[in-house]
Amino acid sequence: MDVMRRLKSITSSRSSVSSDHGEDSGTKRAKVDQESEFNQPKGSDSFENSSSGLDQHMASTSSESVASSSNAAPVNVTEKSGFHRQTSGHDDKDVGANVINGNGTETGQIITTVVGGRNGHPKQTISYMADRVVGTGSFGVVFQAKCLESGESVAIKKVLQDKRYKNRELQVMHLLDHPNTVRLKHYFLSSTDTNEIYLNLVLEYIPETVFRVSRHYFRMNRPMPMLYVQLYTYQICRGLNYLHHVVGVCHRDIKPQNLLVNPHTHQLKICDFGSAKMLVPGEPNISYICSRYYRAPELIFGATEYTTAIDMWSVGCVMAELMLGQPLFPGESGVDQLVEIIKKRGTPTREEIKCMNPKYTEFKFPQIKPQPWHKIFNRRLHPEAVDLMSRLLLYSPNLRCTALEACAHPFFDDLRDPTACLPNGRALPPLFNFTALELAGASAELRQRLIPEHART
Repeated sequence: MDVMRRLKSITSSRSSVSSDHGEDSGTKRAKVDQESEFNQPKGSDSFENSSSGLDQHMASTSSESVASSSNAAPVNVTEKSGFHRQTSGHDDKDVGANVINGNGTETGQIITTVVGGRNGHPKQTISYMADRVVGTGSFGVVFQAKCLESGESVAIKKVLQDKRYKNRELQVMHLLDHPNTVRLKHYFLSSTDTNEIYLNLVLEYIPETVFRVSRHYFRMNRPMPMLYVQLYTYQICRGLNYLHHVVGVCHRDIKPQNLLVNPHTHQLKICDFGSAKMLVPGEPNISYICSRYYRAPELIFGATEYTTAIDMWSVGCVMAELMLGQPLFPGESGVDQLVEIIKKRGTPTREEIKCMNPKYTEFKFPQIKPQPWHKIFNRRLHPEAVDLMSRLLLYSPNLRCTALEACAHPFFDDLRDPTACLPNGRALPPLFNFTALELAGASAELRQRLIPEHART
C-alpha cells in the first residue's frame, strides 16, 4: 500500500509546496487565474490599495443528479452580436427552457435582459456590456460585465449544462440571502452553434479573494495580520452556519479561491456552489469531492455518508493557511494528502478511523506522533488560535466544533471588542446581526457569547 510506504519513509516535514493549489482533475471545476498576483509594489503595507479585480467566480457544476425546484423567474435576453432571438415562457421546474442564441462573452458585446413581468411585477430592461473574460475552465467561463443603466459591475458565470442532470448550483443560489454568501441577481440561458446549452448566472461582483490576499502577504514574506485572519475565519464560519442550518446544504468545496473579499470593507462572501448539496442521513454521496488540500480525512477514507463536518475541516485548513502563508496539508495526490495529514496530526486511532468510515477495514498504519503547532508554524501562536484549529482539525467528524460554536470561540473575542475597527479606522463589516433562524437551537449561553453587549438590541 503506497500510503504505508510513504509513512514509513517519513523523516522530515515537506519543505516545498505543489503549485496546483490542491486541485484534482476529478474535483476541480474551472481553474480560474489562481496564480494571479496583486498589482501592488513589494513592501506595500496594505492590500486595500490593490486595483486588481476578481479573477475567479469558479465556473462549476455538479455531476450528481438532483431534482430542481427553482421558483424564481429567469430573464429574457437579447444579445446584440449579429444574432438575437427573444424567447418566451419558462418552466420553473426545468432550467432547460428559455434559451437564446449567442456567446455573450466577447468584449463590447451587449446583453439585454428583461426582468420581471411575473406575479404582478412590472417588466424592467437591464443591459450588460461584456468587459473581459476573467476565467475559463472545462465547465464554463466567467466574465466581468457592466450594467449600462447603473454602471454597476457584475460577474456573469457561464456554465455548460449537461442535459442528463438538473443544475444544483442554481437551485441552491435561489435560496441564499446572507451577508456572507455571494448574491445571485438573475440568470438566463444561451446556446451555441453546436446546440450546447449554457446557464448564465449574474452575480454581484466582489473584487478580491482570500487566496489572492493570502498570496499577497506570502510574497511580501509577511504574515497576514491576525485581525484579518480572525475576520475572514469568523465570516466563513458564520456563512457556513447559515448554509448548514438555515439553507440545509453542505458547501463541499471551501477553499481560499472560493472566498470573496471586499478589500475596502473586508466583508467576506462564500461563492461557487457547484458542489453544494443537501446531505440526507442514510443517503450516499460521492467521496471524491472537495479540492485536495482542504479535503476532510473521512473523504480520503472513502466515506459516503458524511456530514457538514467536512466543511469545518476545510475551515481549519484555510485558517491555518492564512497564518502559515501556504497550504497546511499540500498533498500531491489523494494518497499523499493522507500522508501529509498524518505527518502533522499524527496517526488516527482505530476508533477515529471507524468514526470517519465504519466500513473501512485497513487499520495497519505506522504510529506517528502529531507535530506541535509551534514547529509547524515555526513560531509560537496565540493559544486561542491553536485551540480553535485543534477543534476544527479533528479526525472524528462528530467531535469537530460546529460553525456556530466556532463563531463563539474566544479566538474571535477581539472582534467583539466595542473599540475594534479596521487598521484604517473604518468600522468592521457586519458580524453580529444574526437572524432568529441563524440562532435557532443555540443555547442562551451560546447566544450570550456570540453577540457582544454593544451589538444587542
